[in-house]
Amino acid sequence: MQGAPTPSTLHAGRSKKRQLNDQQQSIPSLFSSPIQEHSKRPKTQPACVQADDMYSFATRDVPPPKARLPPGARRIVIKNLRPTREPDTRAYFLQTWTRLEAAVRSVFANAPLPCSMEELYRAAENICRQGLASELADRLEAALRACAQIPAQTLAGAGIEYLRTLQPAWTRWSKQMNTIQAIFYFLDRSYLLHSTRPCVQQMGVDMFRDIVDNPKGIRQCVDGACQLLQAQREGTCDEELFRSVVAMFQALRIYDQIEGPLLRASAEYITPWAEAAARAPLAEYVARASDLMTSEMDRCKAVGLPEATQKALWSLLEDHLIERHSETLADIGRLLDARDAAALEKVYALLARRQLTKLLRPRFVAWIDRTGTAIVFADDEDMVRKLLLLKQQLDDIWETAFKRDPDLGHALRQTFHTFINKTKKSDMTWGTDNSKPGEMIAKYLDALLRGGAKAVPGEFAHGSETEQVDAQLDQVLDLFRFLDGKAVFETFYRNDLARRLLMGRSASADAERSMLARLKTECGGSFTQNLEQMFKDVELAREELANYKDRQPKSAVDFSVNILAASAWPSYPDVAVNIPPEVKTEMDRFEEHYRSKHQGRKLEWKNTLAHCQLRAHFPSGRKELVVSGFQAIVLLQFNGVSEQRLPYTRLKAETGLPDADLKRTLQSLACGKVRPLRKHPACRDIDDSDTFDFNAGFTHEKYRVKINQVQLRETKEENKLTHERVMMDRNYETQAAIVRIMKSKQTVVHAVLVAEVIEATRKRGVLAIEDIKKNIDKLIDKDYMEREDGKYTYIA
Repeated sequence: MQGAPTPSTLHAGRSKKRQLNDQQQSIPSLFSSPIQEHSKRPKTQPACVQADDMYSFATRDVPPPKARLPPGARRIVIKNLRPTREPDTRAYFLQTWTRLEAAVRSVFANAPLPCSMEELYRAAENICRQGLASELADRLEAALRACAQIPAQTLAGAGIEYLRTLQPAWTRWSKQMNTIQAIFYFLDRSYLLHSTRPCVQQMGVDMFRDIVDNPKGIRQCVDGACQLLQAQREGTCDEELFRSVVAMFQALRIYDQIEGPLLRASAEYITPWAEAAARAPLAEYVARASDLMTSEMDRCKAVGLPEATQKALWSLLEDHLIERHSETLADIGRLLDARDAAALEKVYALLARRQLTKLLRPRFVAWIDRTGTAIVFADDEDMVRKLLLLKQQLDDIWETAFKRDPDLGHALRQTFHTFINKTKKSDMTWGTDNSKPGEMIAKYLDALLRGGAKAVPGEFAHGSETEQVDAQLDQVLDLFRFLDGKAVFETFYRNDLARRLLMGRSASADAERSMLARLKTECGGSFTQNLEQMFKDVELAREELANYKDRQPKSAVDFSVNILAASAWPSYPDVAVNIPPEVKTEMDRFEEHYRSKHQGRKLEWKNTLAHCQLRAHFPSGRKELVVSGFQAIVLLQFNGVSEQRLPYTRLKAETGLPDADLKRTLQSLACGKVRPLRKHPACRDIDDSDTFDFNAGFTHEKYRVKINQVQLRETKEENKLTHERVMMDRNYETQAAIVRIMKSKQTVVHAVLVAEVIEATRKRGVLAIEDIKKNIDKLIDKDYMEREDGKYTYIA
């Protein structure tokens, strides 16, 4: 039949099976598992089977696949005619464990292994595959416990010496356990990993921890760790030992018992250190405290302390160095005096760690107020420069040291506003409570706009000349914003602007226009209306003068005139003076020309503002003198009398000048740096008995010589009159504000009325409360209002 095996084929298959069984029974192996086979003889044998199924043997675990037989074919099954013998599993386990135990002892004795690692691994694997993994784990644990006594016997000493013996023992034990884990790796992965028992590596850790985790061992570890920490602070510590010891504590899971004593030891070190350091100056204390905190954290990272310990130590440092000495840190007055931005930055950084920067505000405000008030009330012409320098330094400190803290920035601006508006009746303001900073800011701007970049102080001279002037204008405007009483500033600025425009002393027309635009943006069009009109008048006067010169014949006198609107310009006194005939003729011609064009207008000549240029002949050569009108009138009196002395009384009669103006003029000509006249006797003060003559020995390196012009400098009398006029205007403005408030409210109590008057007059200038009360009494006397039962009633 097709597909039936031949007898020789059947015999060969049976012989191969027998040979395999005989080999397995006659060659026992210690490292191989016994093979068991079980088969059952079927009751019937098929007469014929396929050739492919002839060598298919049934197994215990996997049933043979059922092949489809052709019709009429029978399946033939070959049976194992010899019964198999069961292997002795117990004997195999004991024999194998003997070899494994010897290998374990060799590992911990640092002796050579009895056989290769691969053979040992296979032996442990075979035991596990026979279902004896639990017993193997028990015997391994017992063997490890016995071997754990070896490192325990090597420990000796106390403190650091104890750790010097413990750490190498742990290192050796860890390496030995790595070898043990490699041998029993199959046990680890196939049994211990899925059970509640610890893995091989964990067994080793637990057994070594049992050596240390006892009162005596923990005490020795704590003492050693604290000694290492102290040695580390002193710079005598073995950093590698400290790092490995910390890693050992973490691996043995005993670090939690070491951390607390370490932190307590740190507290015992930091507390007296902070108390001693706090007695030093603040700059030194913050520097040392910052260095200590940095070094402590660097030490933690260097020795590998856990992040939780670092946070705890950081909190400890903040508590002892910042929290307990916060009042000391907040006392920044001396640092501000020294402008020590680096120390202030460290102070702010320390306080910011505990959100204590709010403690800086009262000290910061008190220092600014004290320093600024001293500058404002000092009778110093350099007030504005000092205020600008103070503001710049404080802005730099706020930006760099205080990291632009919003609260401190608001305190800085608010305090500047407070002290810069402080007023008191003193000689500086002629007994008024006008704002002295307002006057000084106007004068500073006058010097800046007259001198340009040359007038910029060296502390602010950065960049090109245009950039320097623009930067200074911005800085001065920043001070100007703090002023409440802007009426004082307006008055003095207008007076100075008039002098600059009339005398042609502005350094830059662009700078003048730029400052005017800044003031208009800051205060509005009503504030700069008169100032803008002054610029327009100067332009119109130039056109008018050009038209006059076109219509008049040329004259020996180069005549120039400005037509000013009285409402926009400051008021100037009318000083009677004897005008030279040549100039008087030109004045009359211009007046006739102007009236012919503008009927109904009245011209008033302001001789105090006149200035001119004279050609003078000295023995040393010709010079051109730039002088004021009064100086020119005095100098003309010496024409033709160069060898004669003129007494003061004659000069007074010839010039017609009042005594005050004449003495001031003679002083500038005979007692200044440039002296075209000589005074007899030679002294600083001018007396009625003095005489004057032409200085024939006058010399100067320049052809055009500028002599100190009196009208360019404000006199004390003029300053006093300006303050009194401003004070009078402020009283009128206060009375007008009172009337407006009373008219709207009809009836109001005293406190409310005073508060609203202060608010209404803040921009122009607030009077003292006593002066407000005086203005209320004046209005009561004028029957605008009446007082009854603490209330005011509007009756006008």
